[in-house]
Amino acid sequence: MKIAHEVALVTGAARGIGQAIALALAEAGASVVLADLLPEVNETAAALREKGYKACAVTGNVASLADAQQMVEKAIDEYGRLDILVNNAGITRDNLLLRMPEEDWDQVVAVNLKGTFNMTKSAVKTMIKQRSGKIINIASVIGQIGNTGQANYAASKAGVIAFTKTMARELASRGIRVNAVAPGFIQSLMTENLPEEIKNTILRQIPLGKFGQPEDVAKVVVFLASEVAGYITGQVLRVDGGMVM
Repeated sequence: MKIAHEVALVTGAARGIGQAIALALAEAGASVVLADLLPEVNETAAALREKGYKACAVTGNVASLADAQQMVEKAIDEYGRLDILVNNAGITRDNLLLRMPEEDWDQVVAVNLKGTFNMTKSAVKTMIKQRSGKIINIASVIGQIGNTGQANYAASKAGVIAFTKTMARELASRGIRVNAVAPGFIQSLMTENLPEEIKNTILRQIPLGKFGQPEDVAKVVVFLASEVAGYITGQVLRVDGGMVM
């Protein structure tokens, strides 16, 4: 699943799943632009360069269309084209609906859903000119099954899935494939800090009996970005250990 000589832009790439995706794409041969609101993204890009990969960083907020355009321009200025867009940036602001402040709803939707719109809108102009491109949106199984206390997050990720399918239909004739990856419970700072009782409850819902790793998601992204998946578009691939069947 090599993607040599292609250029990838990954949002939310400073750490976690985004960082793992950027590394996996670089290992597969892509030149990678790492984008994030966190300044640590510069250190992550520097670490990739130390390994001998082509990588640069750009800071910005995907919820801003102007920032999204700047991120895409950075990729084109640096490498001359854009072949792969991974919309990974996302946030949570969990609470029961009755206690959820309006700003928490707005902020989650702005980053998770509008951010995906902003980045895609900014990237497709170049991809249409190239008549080729791959867009991979990081959704969530929560967008398919819902979860107590995550009305904002579930709605935003369900929106990402619907947006993925619509973009796949709109852009297929231009040589652009659009797919989504829906992770389940992935090992992270959030899961590490969960009480043991809650961890065990979650693990009982996962047939494979363990949390996923960021690299599990990254491998699926590389697959979808490669020509091995050349006849796949408009799909949602779950990486959840069998949690949702």
